[in-house]
Amino acid sequence: MDASQPHWWDHTRSAIAARILVELGEECGVAESAMLAGSGLRRIDLDDPETQIEAGQELAIARNLLRRNGDRPGLGARAGGRYTLGSLGIWGFTMVTSPTVRDLAKLGTRYAALSFAFIRPDYIEDAQYGRVVYDSTDIPADVRGFFVERELAKILALEPVIVGARPGFHVETSFGDERAAALRRLAPHREVRTGHPQDALVFNRSLLDDAMPQSDPVTARAMEAQCARLLEQRRQRRGAAAEVRAKMLAQLQEPLAMDKIAHQLDMEERTLRRKLTAEGTSFRELADEVRSTIAVELLADGHLTVEEVAVRLGYHDASGFSRAFKRWTGQRPGRYHLA
Repeated sequence: MDASQPHWWDHTRSAIAARILVELGEECGVAESAMLAGSGLRRIDLDDPETQIEAGQELAIARNLLRRNGDRPGLGARAGGRYTLGSLGIWGFTMVTSPTVRDLAKLGTRYAALSFAFIRPDYIEDAQYGRVVYDSTDIPADVRGFFVERELAKILALEPVIVGARPGFHVETSFGDERAAALRRLAPHREVRTGHPQDALVFNRSLLDDAMPQSDPVTARAMEAQCARLLEQRRQRRGAAAEVRAKMLAQLQEPLAMDKIAHQLDMEERTLRRKLTAEGTSFRELADEVRSTIAVELLADGHLTVEEVAVRLGYHDASGFSRAFKRWTGQRPGRYHLA
């Protein structure tokens, strides 16, 4: 994907998924502070059901988990297996009340941006099957396997509650045997087929018109209307500064160029500059604010060297980062580093 184009997953979301990742990290021996390092979040933020976070913040937490544990098969399944129907919010309730299995697949795909997914779904139907096909190419490579495994695990864990344990449904995956085995352990009643070019949920055509166990067409219509309103609210432009911060958090390891971020926000560079000026800030001030905040958190955590922090923030070498850090804080990075 062109790096100048917006990522499908780059939208605000509930903090529930981030909290699940932090709790999983703690179970794996990673301290809460280490899990939150570089995210700009505190535990109190994750425990507040009203908190909305940026996708880049959840991405930072996932990277902390994988950096300490490795991207080993089964970790994503453990994360996905922790979801409950309640954690899916209105998106989950809408699917549960869908009239038919086909409606479930279509609605789940249409409003997937209200979920925690990083992989983009698309619904395709032919003479034999209805498929929810997942496109993961937009996800950063270092976390791609983890997020795909988490999404498939989430669906397999909740499928008996949402769809009911019925035949005619299987999973196709591009995963190798180890990740597939982790998914099978989570849902031994469901077939997981490996060796496919894409990951997909596959429904037999004969299943698509079956009524959902908790079908309620009237409620489903009301829930869908709420989903549409909520999706529009989330897509409405916040202040330009908040939009720029969100883009920066999602791509800290890349050069923070104003023209690129303006393009991602679908506006001219001069328009973005004017909006930021009206809000009393500038692109450089925001870049310094984001990078300095994350740098201090990562250095104080003590698990990364100055050189590693420099790389995480998009610098080619430690000397360039050190000069920038001194400009931000008046101190050398070594003063903050506890390792």
